[in-house]
Amino acid sequence: MAFYQFERTQKVNASKEEVWDFISSPANLKEITPAYMGFDITSKKTSEKMYEGMLISYQVKPLLGIKTNWVTEITHIKEGHSFIDEQRMGPYKMWHHQHFIEEISNGVLMKDIVSYIPPLGFLGAIANQLIIKNKLEQIFAFRKEALDKKYGVYNK
Repeated sequence: MAFYQFERTQKVNASKEEVWDFISSPANLKEITPAYMGFDITSKKTSEKMYEGMLISYQVKPLLGIKTNWVTEITHIKEGHSFIDEQRMGPYKMWHHQHFIEEISNGVLMKDIVSYIPPLGFLGAIANQLIIKNKLEQIFAFRKEALDKKYGVYNK
């Protein structure tokens, strides 16, 4: 069984409060997810702000346009600083996503650490090399562009 970690950092040209308000609202996830992923929140009720224990259900099309149901739980929140979401049902054998923000000169540093185990054992390891890690790169590149467009490019 193969275990992987994907890390990404991004500097955002906004205040810590602005960035936290944005990333702590599940409704904003669609704005920072590529359209080809077909991302839709399917939870009947989601609060404006996340809270520990919150379950969020989605539909995504991660591969070949095939709809996949995904449920994540917000397991830890350190208000204004970090949160963790973990897959409860979905395409991965395990998914643990840590989100951190910290104030830096003239902006915010965002750091994400995604720890995951693909499904299907040996075949999942091959899929990671051929598809999954590239998809993660694409998704986070899109997110960077979306946040740069929203807040302006950080160039301090």
